[in-house]
Amino acid sequence: MSELTNSKTDNWFASWFDTPYYHILYKERNYREAQIFMDNLTHYLNLPEKAKVLDLACGKGRHAIYLNKLGFDVLGVDLSENSIAEANKNANDTLHFKVHDMREPFEEKFDAIFNLFTSFGYFENEEDNLKTLVAIKESLSEYGFAVIDFMNVNQVIANLVADEVKHVDGIDFHIKRLVEDGHIVKEIEFTHNDESFHFVEKVRAFTLEDFQRLMNEAGIYLLDVFGDYKLKKFHKKDSERLIMIFK
Repeated sequence: MSELTNSKTDNWFASWFDTPYYHILYKERNYREAQIFMDNLTHYLNLPEKAKVLDLACGKGRHAIYLNKLGFDVLGVDLSENSIAEANKNANDTLHFKVHDMREPFEEKFDAIFNLFTSFGYFENEEDNLKTLVAIKESLSEYGFAVIDFMNVNQVIANLVADEVKHVDGIDFHIKRLVEDGHIVKEIEFTHNDESFHFVEKVRAFTLEDFQRLMNEAGIYLLDVFGDYKLKKFHKKDSERLIMIFK
């Protein structure tokens, strides 16, 4: 039985993101939509040719690879060694990957830092989330912009599917979702090759107001807020995403 508990000392993401099952479960994500988002975002930010871009929590690097195809000098970083090993197969002169903890700033500065697809709010300790924001701010060039693409927790909670079974590659993923102690929690159970697995995803249910408070504390200036990948206006009740542009 491979189990991830809810204890405060556990970094659930360090284990779950390093398993092949994470990538199996989420392989049907809409990457064309993600590419349209990258097109819209880089156009909106008016990034210079060959701009230095950091993809923070890049996973296997699919979005970093696409950003590189758009002509940018991209570094993708992630805590998962397995994901970075996979991503590195695509490395070239202007596309690099490395294992990195998002709480740590970089010595080099970036024209844009992207933290995409709800890759924030994993840490139990509020101080760690603040540290991440400060690290992003300190890693930006003088004219650089940062983007956090987070879920709109109001919309997510209002439409939460409590129980679901997803059938992917012959595996039945039994998924339970709940809101608990200011977190959106997803419990994932499945059996593969006669072994039972149990993983838990926990993400802080940060609202726009929560981010504004943290950003104020970090000395960050919030420039704009969008509600979807087409960069439409953010509506607290029904926008799909919470996309924040700041510096």
